[in-house]
Amino acid sequence: MSVVVEHSRHAAPAEKMTVMGRHRLGHDDFRLLFVCTGNICRSPFAEILTRHLLIGRLGGRAAADFDIRSAGLRAVVGHQMHPDTRDELMPWRLDGAAAERFTARQLRSSMIRAADLVLCASRRHRSAVVEREPAALATAFTVREFARLVEGVDPGALPLHPVQRAHAVLIAARDRRGIVPPVPAEEDSIPDPMGKSLDAHHEAAARITASVQVIVDVIAPRHQSVAR
Repeated sequence: MSVVVEHSRHAAPAEKMTVMGRHRLGHDDFRLLFVCTGNICRSPFAEILTRHLLIGRLGGRAAADFDIRSAGLRAVVGHQMHPDTRDELMPWRLDGAAAERFTARQLRSSMIRAADLVLCASRRHRSAVVEREPAALATAFTVREFARLVEGVDPGALPLHPVQRAHAVLIAARDRRGIVPPVPAEEDSIPDPMGKSLDAHHEAAARITASVQVIVDVIAPRHQSVAR
């Protein structure tokens, strides 16, 4: 069974982290923020799964250098994950407490400024993030867009240290924006499963999983894996 290292939702609050992510190159941590609408389906699933995968690859100590959080544009503040989305985490055999302890929070401008990378569920969410904090134009992507951009990055050109590698991957993705052919908006989005069928929750989780696995593979290659 995996041991999941969970950052406290109250420790080192993002509201106190005001250094814009793009100015933090060379720092000894990497701050990743996932954004959706209510913060009870897509973004918490992405947060918890990404943390779990990084721990599996790097071990708890190294993975703790990645501060992974999520928030919603119109969050159902204080609510837990939607049970149908939470059930999609079960095949990963992670510590159920990670999902049980999760509570939704409202996106704040300070969270955007604090993040090195903001990954959004759709282009609409990304536009809202950039409208709120224009400097996030350099740090905000959709989850699926970022996965497309980093999939073609030369792994041999990246640093070995995971945090340094993550910062370098972000720069590479930004540089590839004008090189990788664009796709229709729906291909860069993860549909909101809220109020829909179990199949909708499964489809959203599958899309997130596919993208997150690509991103983690680039940041923490399999040759760095530890036993799960």
